[in-house]
Amino acid sequence: MPTPEFPAGIGHGAGGAPSEPRSGVLYLVPTPIGNLEDITLRALRILRSVDWVAAEDTRRTCILLQAHGIHRTLFSHHAHNEHQMAPRLVERLRGGTSGALVTDAGMPGISDPGFLLARAVRDAGLTVCVLPGPSAVPTALVASGYPTEPFLFLGYLPTTSGRRRRVLDWLRDEPRTVVVFETPHRLRRVLAELVERMPQRPLAMCRELTKLHEQVLRGRPAELLDALPDPLRGEIVLVLSPLARRDGGAGRENRVSGGHDREMDREEGMDE
Repeated sequence: MPTPEFPAGIGHGAGGAPSEPRSGVLYLVPTPIGNLEDITLRALRILRSVDWVAAEDTRRTCILLQAHGIHRTLFSHHAHNEHQMAPRLVERLRGGTSGALVTDAGMPGISDPGFLLARAVRDAGLTVCVLPGPSAVPTALVASGYPTEPFLFLGYLPTTSGRRRRVLDWLRDEPRTVVVFETPHRLRRVLAELVERMPQRPLAMCRELTKLHEQVLRGRPAELLDALPDPLRGEIVLVLSPLARRDGGAGRENRVSGGHDREMDREEGMDE
């Protein structure tokens, strides 16, 4: 295994710990997608040490911070105010502070606020440091059981039916594994549209990943539509299998299977 290397400017402090956080640096800190235990040691150290934390929802972030005995100045930074907040937070970094950006769950910037602020920080000649950590995309991709290389991530499908159907029409000939986010109130409509456009293409529906009621259903669109629980709740990731390869591996799967379709013996994390 190769020896870990630290980026330029990130050395080791006393006791061998990396000398973080640094002034004028924005840290993008992934947070658990469900189970509070999934946060990393480095993420906790950064959140304890930075001067301030910008959060998509300060109430949800308070739950996480309080669970680990962390108290920091919080700023609200979400999709509706990120254009106004970005220059203000950049000025704080210019003034010599250090800051962290978190979202409600997962990696900032992946279908969540983060890209605009990170770009503004870089444009100002300052540093953005991205921490690795929880993300629903690779978690669902691996849980689906479909080939992981290559894959295509599209974020959320369009909310309007016309645009969404055009995307699904385009995806009919997409050979790669496809990962998309979806909401509970739209999932049945999306599956019905998949029944019309690609009825034989296997897919996986990953719901409540890392939580007590984690569920992964696999099958064709009509089969998944029939197997959905009612009521349907939780964060949902759909993974479309790649088009059948020479070995026929992806194309052979044609019955619903419920991996993790049971209550997991684990402590439940954040609620919806």
